[in-house]
Amino acid sequence: MKFDFLIVGAGFAGSVLAERIATQLGKTCLIVERRNHIGGNAYDRYDEAGVLVHNYGPHYFRTNSQRIIDYLSRFTEWHGIEYKIFSWTHGRFWQFPINLNTFEQLIGRPSTSEEMEAQLAEWRVAIDNPKNSEEVIVSQVGWKLYEMFFKNYTRKQWQRDARDLDPTVCGRIPIRTNRDDRYLSEKFQALPKNGYTAMFQKMLKHPLIEVRLNTDYREVRTQVAFRHLIFTGPIDEYYDHCFGHLPYRSLRFEPETLSQEFFQLAMQVNYPNDHDFTRIVEIKHATGQQLPSTTIVREYPENFGPGREPYYPIPAPDARALYSKYAERAASEKKISFVGRLATYRYYNMDQIVGMALAEFERLRVNLQRPESFVLSSSAA
Repeated sequence: MKFDFLIVGAGFAGSVLAERIATQLGKTCLIVERRNHIGGNAYDRYDEAGVLVHNYGPHYFRTNSQRIIDYLSRFTEWHGIEYKIFSWTHGRFWQFPINLNTFEQLIGRPSTSEEMEAQLAEWRVAIDNPKNSEEVIVSQVGWKLYEMFFKNYTRKQWQRDARDLDPTVCGRIPIRTNRDDRYLSEKFQALPKNGYTAMFQKMLKHPLIEVRLNTDYREVRTQVAFRHLIFTGPIDEYYDHCFGHLPYRSLRFEPETLSQEFFQLAMQVNYPNDHDFTRIVEIKHATGQQLPSTTIVREYPENFGPGREPYYPIPAPDARALYSKYAERAASEKKISFVGRLATYRYYNMDQIVGMALAEFERLRVNLQRPESFVLSSSAA
């Protein structure tokens, strides 16, 4: 069989590229996916209780890009939501991310933004250019709040201290001195109205796109001919770990369905200093479903290994140095695109992945103006 593109992975990167290539260029795409579903880690489904759950942890879509909103809106309507979370520590629930309400809880009385800013100025550690995640937080709020909310959560999540992780890890969490208690700051915060899976189904519903589930790309690449490979899996796996295994963190999810409307105060409660799990997610708060029952999911970070999914590239200097060897080799490839979180070994939000895929499509559009013949998949590697 002949295809213009062989695409490995049916998540955001692979699906967006397949849709654009088929719709805009009229080229054929074969998507192969190891799992038994489309959508990658954004896959959602209705469980036995009828609750729409996110199988691979909560996926809170947000963006500041109107271009990406307009693109995805071709395939879904939206359910607007402002994501709210709490943190459980010291025997009580705290508003999180840190904001004026959190500060008032800490001091036990009403306060003002001015008083909070003055107090933080006393607590902060003077660090002009934070070099790691610990320095990022203590330079903003000092040691007390860092140890309450960040220190042990980061250690559980990454099995590394914050001082050993890039500044971006903890730096992604906002610190506010007003009453804005939203988890995220982007102007557009929403979930696909009928779920991510329904959105992906519409995206991939095109006669020039074929999807094969439960399929490893290594089984296919010697059986089909294609002009270009788009790879969205782990880059070290593609190169048979020739420079060594890139480190990842994995996760274990333990769902529990309860005969009550809601279990907790918000869609997410962090547990930085209690229990082995990092958080309990009750996504029903965000989806807006009205049901007499609910499903919660406890999330346990784990080491990556056989039989486990690589969820998070580890943002640390040693991992980045190893990845650079793979990136250098990938840069020399003429008929392969490496796109997505695992293929570029970097933590990206969903809108960033969509943006990356759209940018890669434009690059491919230009390249395809040069006539090329089909090549056997085995020789494209």
